[in-house]
Amino acid sequence: MTALETALTGLSLGTPVTHANLTLFPLLGGDAGEPAYLTLGEALAAGHARITEVSEQGSVPELRVVNGASQPLLLLDGEELVGAKQNRIVNLSILVPANSELVIPVSCVEAGRWRHESASFMAAERAHFARGRAQKMADVSHSLASSGERRSDQGAVWEEIRMKAGRMQAESSTAAAAAMYEANAHKLDDFVQAMPPAPGQCGAAFAVNGALLGVDLFDASATYAKQARKLLTSYALDAIDESRHEAPSAKPEDCRALLADVLRADCRAFKAVGLGEDLRLCGAGVKGAALELDGRVVHLCAFREQSGQAQRGEGAAGRMVRASRRRNLH
Repeated sequence: MTALETALTGLSLGTPVTHANLTLFPLLGGDAGEPAYLTLGEALAAGHARITEVSEQGSVPELRVVNGASQPLLLLDGEELVGAKQNRIVNLSILVPANSELVIPVSCVEAGRWRHESASFMAAERAHFARGRAQKMADVSHSLASSGERRSDQGAVWEEIRMKAGRMQAESSTAAAAAMYEANAHKLDDFVQAMPPAPGQCGAAFAVNGALLGVDLFDASATYAKQARKLLTSYALDAIDESRHEAPSAKPEDCRALLADVLRADCRAFKAVGLGEDLRLCGAGVKGAALELDGRVVHLCAFREQSGQAQRGEGAAGRMVRASRRRNLH
């Protein structure tokens, strides 16, 4: 049994929670103890981590992470880093080794600024909106399969922010995605307060207007509890953007179908940035990625394929193989 199969088949589904037009399906399972890594918030608060531009000149798609802790540092796919020359999001989940430095791939979410506001970055209590994360993930998978790099389509990231900010009437002078979260701070707090982590919850699947959008899963319930706010704001911003007076209810069987599709998805394994393996998933109506270390899935995120999304990474250079017979590409 693969690590992905072990992670998904060991789950149980908790009682769904709905606030406005967002439904959360708690995923129960995983370890009950503290994980053997730190989240970015923990490491920064303790003074163990520092994230900066790669040089004085900087490089839009890259940042430097210094982890001075005796434990690995988990960076979450899509979490936002604010400060330095411009705000960025992390392109994929990464485990930075203990007592090490690492250059990581990122995407800019503030197109109109390229000047230092601070020497280093702070961690925002949010992740990039879910539909943007989904498209970024598909583009990173395509980039990895075709060129060996983990690059997003930066122009597409900026365009999605521009269109969403326009719809939500939350434009800023620097075209920062942050403006959308700041303009809707009270609404986002309401979602977070309405959906607290349940005992034993190690992840969640999320539905907007009754349609399953995505799933995030960790190897430990303590990790989900620490990352819950970032993930909730990611999905809640889409829910606010797409709000309706009457939204259909999401059904538990739809959640189970999403998880089954993730489990059936073809999987390709690459050496990760940092520790572990980077698994890229592509299946019928679903795309995703997972970080695996020592036979455990540390973090999985997967999304229902969006209407019109290009079928990428499935040509001769990027053909996938079943998870049960995947080959490592180091």
